Amino acid sequence: MREAQPSFQYATLVQQEQAAQLGMWTFLATEVLFFGGLILAYCVYRYGYADDFAAAARHTKIVIGTLNTAILLTSSFLVAWAVALVKVGFDRLVAGLLTGAALLGVIFLGLKGYEYREEYREHLVPAVNFAFEAAHARGAELFFMLYFVLTGLHGLHVAIGVVVLLAIAHRARGGAYGRQYHSPVTVAGLYWHFVDLVWIFLFALIYLPGRSSA
Repeated sequence: MREAQPSFQYATLVQQEQAAQLGMWTFLATEVLFFGGLILAYCVYRYGYADDFAAAARHTKIVIGTLNTAILLTSSFLVAWAVALVKVGFDRLVAGLLTGAALLGVIFLGLKGYEYREEYREHLVPAVNFAFEAAHARGAELFFMLYFVLTGLHGLHVAIGVVVLLAIAHRARGGAYGRQYHSPVTVAGLYWHFVDLVWIFLFALIYLPGRSSA
């Protein structure tokens, strides 16, 4: 690997890395506001339609949700490992870890797509083919509207993360990063951990309500 040089607008590589991390943290702050507003809306409607939301949540696929949680947590571990190793120069291992994390992200999306297909077959898609027991229909439709919006946007973020991880893995395989320069790996790791954290909140809010009384 040739000696890394900072971009023209930075005096040193350290300054460039600090600027990259600040930019990512700022972006993640806006994402917290974005997802936070949607989650707040979910919580408000859940308070107003507690029984309906519990009834609707029991129709979610808890096994797939749990499996996807394990998949994302494992991918997050791989990314954290890659961030640690890139600082000591293990380029090829870093590339493998990031590729593995990206493949787990693809598996997550595949399972989510299968889950959507099953929900369509069960007539749980609002404005398309929604049908639910009359006693809980109104709140259940709100639940599934929020469910598809939240998980769909999260899935989009996962897909973006997969592309980013694969691109960085490709560059790492070519020796682009090392002890001196590794900020792309670090900021990509921050993004991926955020995506995983959002899913943990969604899993707890969407899949778990009403299960104890099922």
